[in-house]
Amino acid sequence: MPQGTLEVSLVGAKGLENTDYLANMDPYVIFTCRTQEQKSSVATGKGSNPKWNENFVFNISEGVNELRLKIMDSDSMSADDLVGEVTISLDALFREGSIPPTSYNVVKDNHYSGEIRIGLTFKQRDHRERCIEEDFGGWKESGYRD
Repeated sequence: MPQGTLEVSLVGAKGLENTDYLANMDPYVIFTCRTQEQKSSVATGKGSNPKWNENFVFNISEGVNELRLKIMDSDSMSADDLVGEVTISLDALFREGSIPPTSYNVVKDNHYSGEIRIGLTFKQRDHRERCIEEDFGGWKESGYRD
């Protein structure tokens, strides 16, 4: 299983199911890669077709094989609403190294809820980097060094 960094380029979305019936929704995205979680900015008032053009970086270690996205609608007077979810398998990315911005179906309760456009790049950790342990007076420190 590859190790390295995953770069995610969040471009935008289109046709998202509007969860605010009286106004434009304020969508944002929560990315989860195993135990790492990052959140995009809120596209205030952008409704069903938001644009973000934001980048995120995750560390990839053994056993990571998917990126999960939750598209949410920020609400000030109540809990944020789930717009939909996307799960992206990273197997093709590990083989190819990069996937240009691609549209993925957003799904909520097994129904289509729009599309989100994401680009992915994987940078494998240099094979020359290796984990070393150093002994500091009885304490061991692990780290990656060239």
